[in-house]
Amino acid sequence: MDGADRLALRVVDSLAKVPAAAWDACAGPHPFVSYAFLQALEESGSAVAKTGWMPQHLLLEDGAGQLIGAAPLYVKSHSNGEYVFDHGWADAYERAGGRYYPKLQVAVPFTPVPGPRLLVRPDAGAEAKRLLIAGLIEVAKRSKVSSLHVTFPVAADCDALVEAGFLRRIGRQFHWENCGYRSFDDFLAALSSRKRKQIRRERRDANAAVSIELLSGDALKTHHWDAFFRFYTSTSDRKWGSPYLTRAFFDLLGQRMADKVLLVMAKHDGRYVASALNLIGPDTLYGRNWGCIGDWPFLHFEACYYRAIEFAIDHGLKRVEAGAQGPHKIQRGYLPQPTYSAHWIRDAGFRRAVEDFLRREAVAVEHEMAELEEGLSPFRRDPDGP
Repeated sequence: MDGADRLALRVVDSLAKVPAAAWDACAGPHPFVSYAFLQALEESGSAVAKTGWMPQHLLLEDGAGQLIGAAPLYVKSHSNGEYVFDHGWADAYERAGGRYYPKLQVAVPFTPVPGPRLLVRPDAGAEAKRLLIAGLIEVAKRSKVSSLHVTFPVAADCDALVEAGFLRRIGRQFHWENCGYRSFDDFLAALSSRKRKQIRRERRDANAAVSIELLSGDALKTHHWDAFFRFYTSTSDRKWGSPYLTRAFFDLLGQRMADKVLLVMAKHDGRYVASALNLIGPDTLYGRNWGCIGDWPFLHFEACYYRAIEFAIDHGLKRVEAGAQGPHKIQRGYLPQPTYSAHWIRDAGFRRAVEDFLRREAVAVEHEMAELEEGLSPFRRDPDGP
């Protein structure tokens, strides 16, 4: 591009220092790297230095100071809220006398959703992504951190990072793909008879106990967020001790991204008892957080999986990504898909050890995905069968 020799990189410690429109022109339509979502994390106190996520966003600007590329970058003092687990690496490095933290992380905090991580404006030119990667490495070197991690990048971003010397790590999630289904029953018709019956029974039992509302846009009110946050914190307390996201974050989400939110609310005897939060992308529904109070058989499956599939079919979305973990999702139509992360390791000896581990881990993950799909897939083997 013209003036490429005048391109400049700089780091800012708050997204508030970047114009929203300029950031979004680089980020594109993916909701989780949007200015509104990332800024809500900072403004609400969820992703800030105090919580171990110190913003250090990398910006690439042209000679006129116009933003043409960016990466959501954080200094991390721990490995929580990432969903690509490197606690074992940290323990091994520190037992050997190294200092693993702080480290650098290119990520959407608390969000295991694949998406762009090297954000470049469409007209920025091929060099922009390469310069962003070079800038990330330079920041890591100058900061003298042990490592730099890019979690849940799209495959193209991961390929570019590996070409620049990062190590690739393969993980897996479970996604539902819309094969042109006209209705939920049309989707069920693609399953084996036994799985169809199971899902119908689960849906019947879940809906017999509660009534369910799907809320988005102007329909979202403060009392809905109050209820959702109550369920979210209750579930967080049971699972990992304390919630990552503050109440203020959900207020900001409702104020700034309501049209991208799908909140599934379950009510019993006039009182909300459970809720699932989703974000709506251009072609994908992203399941994020779930919470409930009480014991409601099959309600988790109904609110998080079946209602999401139904919404995607009704709105012509291509897929549903239901978050991290959960082989139980396979039997409900969510099949294993690879996810990626990329890792730059400063110490050469430690890098070799991590590279060897990743090579062996990748083989195990690929075998596991194949075995899970072969053994647990609910879809009919014979498309013409019952």
